[in-house]
Amino acid sequence: MKTRQLGQSDLNITRIGIGAWAIGGGKWEFGWGPQDDQQSISAIRAGLDLGVNWIDTAAAYGLGHSETIVGRAVQGLESRPYIFTKCSLVWDDAGKISHNLQAASVRRECEASLKRLGIDAIDLYQIHWPAWKGAEESASPGSIEEAVGALAKLKDQGKIRRIGVSNFNVQQMWRAQRIAPITSLQPQYSLVATDVATEILPYVLSQQIGVIVYSPMGSGLLTGAMTGERIAAMPEDDWRKGNPNFQEPLLSRNLRLVERLRSVGQRRGASPGEVAIAWTLTNPAVTGAIVGVRSAQQAQGVVGAANLDLTQDEIAEIEDRFVPEAA
Repeated sequence: MKTRQLGQSDLNITRIGIGAWAIGGGKWEFGWGPQDDQQSISAIRAGLDLGVNWIDTAAAYGLGHSETIVGRAVQGLESRPYIFTKCSLVWDDAGKISHNLQAASVRRECEASLKRLGIDAIDLYQIHWPAWKGAEESASPGSIEEAVGALAKLKDQGKIRRIGVSNFNVQQMWRAQRIAPITSLQPQYSLVATDVATEILPYVLSQQIGVIVYSPMGSGLLTGAMTGERIAAMPEDDWRKGNPNFQEPLLSRNLRLVERLRSVGQRRGASPGEVAIAWTLTNPAVTGAIVGVRSAQQAQGVVGAANLDLTQDEIAEIEDRFVPEAA
């Protein structure tokens, strides 16, 4: 499987990585509904067997559960994949999530993540959000500068190997860079979420900051398996039920896009989801794409995206009268 250098680091990552958001399970604010832990472990190992060399998770996914399952999946492996996780989202005994950028919180979160993952050092430790739920940064304890400073000290101590940020805009990245070198940015990017393409992706490309995009298949919307009936049948603890892209009038438009992806894929022996992932990788700023998998079968159905190089004609066919609307 092809690899690319992540930013200016010594990490060479495969074009797709295993995303562990959904394997956190349901019963938390941004859950994807019930998930069998053994299926999650099988999905991760299937992806690794097919050549993927990194896993992206976060402490908040399943309120620690995702990290625990990732730790179980990599335990005992002869060659461990790179493990990326995140800090800044914390929760109380009732499971209510809040945001914290204080150095003391970052240190506590790191220690807890290392314990759940069962590893000595985190390969890429990312600030999950600069602020939470549209609030001003001042609404959270601490600051970007304080959090990045704490990460720099954790790096000096050998507990993390590289520093990353997630969901940051240009100004926020600039502030982080003043404190310590930033290896990568993790933004949402897909055919149904193109906002970062205007300013943010050109900036990170100019700064030689790596990019690992999340939700390249629009949180499952562009897989080719999603229908109105399936969405209606989603469990109540699946956060996607409230996402506008999964509701009319956007749903019908997005499902028409899926048929375009299907048409391109049929000519290339690829699924609509693989074509959607491959489209994100055509942006020169994008190093890799995080692909969520919940079963071994799903893993086997998306890894082909890593080696699917779309032609300019195929890109034009996919984007025709669509991407400008989305942007």
